[in-house]
Amino acid sequence: MPRKLRVEYEGALYHVTCRLVGSWRDGDRELFRGDHDRWRILESLSERVEAYGVNLHQYVLMANHFHLVIETPQANCSAFMQSLLTSYTGYFNLRHGRHGHLSDGRFNAKLVQGDEYLLALSRYVHLNPLRVSELTDTAQRRKVLNDYYWSSYLQYVGRRKKLPFVTYAPTLSLVSRRNAVRRYREYVEQGLAEDMEDWGLGEDSPLSIGGIEFRDWVQDRYAQLVAGATHKEDVAFRPVEQALSPELILARLAEVMECEPEQFRTRAHGQLHRPFAAYFLTRYGALSRRAAAPYMGVTSGPAVTQQLSRYRELIDDNRMMKKMAAACEAAVGEEARA
Repeated sequence: MPRKLRVEYEGALYHVTCRLVGSWRDGDRELFRGDHDRWRILESLSERVEAYGVNLHQYVLMANHFHLVIETPQANCSAFMQSLLTSYTGYFNLRHGRHGHLSDGRFNAKLVQGDEYLLALSRYVHLNPLRVSELTDTAQRRKVLNDYYWSSYLQYVGRRKKLPFVTYAPTLSLVSRRNAVRRYREYVEQGLAEDMEDWGLGEDSPLSIGGIEFRDWVQDRYAQLVAGATHKEDVAFRPVEQALSPELILARLAEVMECEPEQFRTRAHGQLHRPFAAYFLTRYGALSRRAAAPYMGVTSGPAVTQQLSRYRELIDDNRMMKKMAAACEAAVGEEARA
């Protein structure tokens, strides 16, 4: 079958699902026939996360499918997944004496609107084992959740040793700066109620998870791919009129906040400058989190993610900070529209 076109860009976040091929010669319906198979795909994930520079945020392995939440700083979702599936299919066929495709060679990957939906998506993925359960009692459902070994959930809540190839900090930072593990467990367990059908993921779309503007933006980019467009995409995937230089963004922020531009690189307890820099550099600079990090005096994308979380806390809880954010938005936005 023809390969599906995929919208890829640096720093993209995806919800990836892969299901068993529609029919098998021997009628077996399991993608994983035992724990040995599950350990093998985790081993393959570990190797490819490192080789392709991918951040794996969450995973869950089910009987006939699996879910991954991945971030691709190098815009290589397709290459990463094709390598993973080729490796596992070759192993599976050899071990179980079969041949041919295991998952029809393809996978589904929905683009995710960053932090706004990462937390809700992580809960959806971690609660996936309950979607095949007919249990209705909350206590019983909680037991199933806490007994399910083949997902990253137990690692997130401290019931299993963390795996070195899974990136935990960005999601936990969206819950709380303190007691994040406990609060994340409480957040996920809120989803044990039967009436939680929306999950905070917005309306269903075959291409993306996010707000209506983001879904429309992804749809437009996909249409351009179908039409054979070859121009370079905005790597931050935000509909700004003009990507601004980091230096210009920080200069405008410094004017509004009445400080020196160097202050955005300074680490100090309780300081406000770096959270603002994180938001406006990624919002108007067309920068991935990793690319924005040097301009803020940090060394990694997850560190920028933490500053973005801090920015939301500031403007949510403080009226003066909201006014400051609005003033910065006006100053930087005017440059973008110029």
